[in-house]
Amino acid sequence: MKTFRPALLAACLLLTGCAISTSQPESTSPSTWWNPVSWSWSTLSPWNWFSSPLQVSEQGVGGINGSTALQQQALSDGLNGNYRLRQGMRTADGNIVHFWQALNSDKQVKLELTGQSTVSRVDISDHTIATASGVKIGTPFSSLYKKAFKNCQKASGADSASVECKAPDSQHISYVFSGDWHGPEGLIPSDQTLKNWTISKIIWRR
Repeated sequence: MKTFRPALLAACLLLTGCAISTSQPESTSPSTWWNPVSWSWSTLSPWNWFSSPLQVSEQGVGGINGSTALQQQALSDGLNGNYRLRQGMRTADGNIVHFWQALNSDKQVKLELTGQSTVSRVDISDHTIATASGVKIGTPFSSLYKKAFKNCQKASGADSASVECKAPDSQHISYVFSGDWHGPEGLIPSDQTLKNWTISKIIWRR
């Protein structure tokens, strides 16, 4: 019993240390602020290690939809506890944008969820997440479109070097295509060039 109590105390201290530990963001900028968030215990639960991949649909991403509260527990539940969540905010066009990022075990950002009180947009860069028809990160432009006209436009913000296209027959999903091109700034590549580009991000909007 004497040896058991120190071991139990050490285990409790270890768990406490894990629960309050925080991670620093991979990159920061003067216009981005982070709220350190502890590990979500649901991601460490064995029953979540083999959970099914999430799917993008007109309704949302996995269990996330336009009525999902922009709060840690609601987001974790909607994502099946597959990710560690990190909260932050940034300025964009003079406005404050609140967001949560979902990180995998390698601390890579795989989803970003933005909104005010509820989720209004989800940016997906996880190749394991696909649409019902199997479209996912890496899907080529040529398998979905014959031409960019009436389908695509120049992407904005951090994706300004890419092209954003509305998903066929969708009101809520769009695809961001990226690839090699050295044409004039502000224009989108020719259809011939785009056919070799692939999806680098999937966006769901409410």
